[in-house]
Amino acid sequence: MSRRCELTAKGPQTGHKVSHSNIKTKRRFLPNLCNVTFISDALGRNVRLRVSTNAIKTVDHNGGLDAYLLKARATVLSPRALELKRAIEKKVGGAQPEKKAS
Repeated sequence: MSRRCELTAKGPQTGHKVSHSNIKTKRRFLPNLCNVTFISDALGRNVRLRVSTNAIKTVDHNGGLDAYLLKARATVLSPRALELKRAIEKKVGGAQPEKKAS
């Protein structure tokens, strides 16, 4: 199982562990991933995804999984999340058009 968030594509980063004597050794910074069950209102079912805690906050801020996936770029999403996005767009009727300020 890859260490990559399915919604935000966050993955491991590399850096140095620096000792008190300033000796630098390579290390990996892993994303904080959790297995989470989201509720999709449009599809009417639960969806289990492996996402970062930052993505959980973002989904909550955007008003749920459906709203987040409709706004998300397809290049960032995992194949599973992209499949969900397409199913939600089909159910809802495509991406919602933006309102123009008059």
